[in-house]
Amino acid sequence: MAASLNSADHPAAALADDWAAYLTHDRRLSFNTVRAYAAAARRLIAFLGQHQGEAVTPAHLRNLDAAEFRAFLAHRRTEGLGNRSTARELSALRGFLAFAAGKAGDEADLPRVKGPKLKPGVPRPVSPGEAVALAEDVAAQADEPWIAARDWAVLLLLYGAGLRVGEALGLTGSVMPLGETLSVTGKRNKTRIVPLLAKVRAAIEDYAKLCPYPVEKDEPLFRGKRGGALGSDVVRRAVRGARVRLGLSGKTTPHALRHSFATHLLARGADLRSLQELLGHASLSSTQVYTSVDAAHLLDVYRNAHPRAE
Repeated sequence: MAASLNSADHPAAALADDWAAYLTHDRRLSFNTVRAYAAAARRLIAFLGQHQGEAVTPAHLRNLDAAEFRAFLAHRRTEGLGNRSTARELSALRGFLAFAAGKAGDEADLPRVKGPKLKPGVPRPVSPGEAVALAEDVAAQADEPWIAARDWAVLLLLYGAGLRVGEALGLTGSVMPLGETLSVTGKRNKTRIVPLLAKVRAAIEDYAKLCPYPVEKDEPLFRGKRGGALGSDVVRRAVRGARVRLGLSGKTTPHALRHSFATHLLARGADLRSLQELLGHASLSSTQVYTSVDAAHLLDVYRNAHPRAE
C-alpha cells in the first residue's frame, strides 16, 4: 500500500537527496546542518505519503498547499517539537520546497504558513554557532545558487573578518584573486588590512565563480539580482527574516556579527590595540567598549552555571 512506503521509496525522495548534495557541495554547509535539513525534507515526504495515501512525487511538492503544510507542522508538534525547533524546521522546508520548484524550472510559490511565536532572546553577542546558522539560513532562502553563495559570503565577511556592512558591499572586483589578507576601506577613507580565514576566502571565491555578472576591477564585487551593486537594505532584510525563523534576539543584526567578531577575539586573548586595527576604529576608546561587553557575557555565563552565583 502506497501510504506505508518509507520516505526513500517515494519518487520525491530523489529531490531530498539532490538537495542534500547541493547543500554539501555547492553551499558547503556543515555536515550536521545538511543532515538536519535533509531529515526534515524526508520527514515531510513521509508524512505526505501517509496523509495523501499515495506515493509522493515532485509535483506533489510543487503543489503543496498551506493546509497540508500546517498539518505536517501540527504533527511534528505532537512529537514534542518546541517552538524554536519548529521555526528551524519550517525554515529548512521552505528552502527545500524552493529548491524543488527550481529543479522543475518553476518559480517558488511557497505555502503561506506562519511560524510559531518566539520570545526574543536575551541581547548578547551572537555565538559562533548562531552566526553560522544565521548565514546558512539566509542562504537557504535564496532562489538561485549564485544568490545563496553571495549571501553566505557577505555574512561570513561580517562575522569572520569583522567588516561593516558598507565595507563588505563596497568591495570591488579588484580584490580578486584573493590572498590571505584583504585591504578594506572604512570610515574616513581609512584603509586597513584584515586577515581572511580559509572558509571566508572559499565562500567569496565560490560566489565569484557562480555570479552571472563579470567580476571586473572597477565594478562592485557583490551584485544585486539585476546586476547592480548589492544594497545594504537587502542584507538587513534577509538577516531580519532569518533572525525570526531561528528565534534569535531582536538585536541580531548584520552589525551584530561584527560586534561578535570583536567580542570573541577579545575572549580568546586579543589585545585592544590589535583589535582596534582589525576593526578600523579611529580611537582606542571605541574599541574599549568590547571589554565591558565581554565581561557582561562572562558574568551571564557565570550566573547561569555556577552553583553559588547570586
